Amino acid sequence: MGPLSLTDLILDSACLAAEQALVDQRLSMLSGTQYQALMDLLDRPAQDNPGLQDLVSRKVPWSRT
Repeated sequence: MGPLSLTDLILDSACLAAEQALVDQRLSMLSGTQYQALMDLLDRPAQDNPGLQDLVSRKVPWSRT
């Protein structure tokens, strides 16, 4: 592999920073009560969300279709 360009170095640095940010967010400490409340929320049936349905139904500006 040849020498890296400034763009390559910046992209590599940005990717490493993004990976670290995601790793830092992966671990969450919850008390037993908080954990149970989270599990109760996740176990609830899905609810209609018109705003979300509208958002995901929009065409993105960069789409060619």
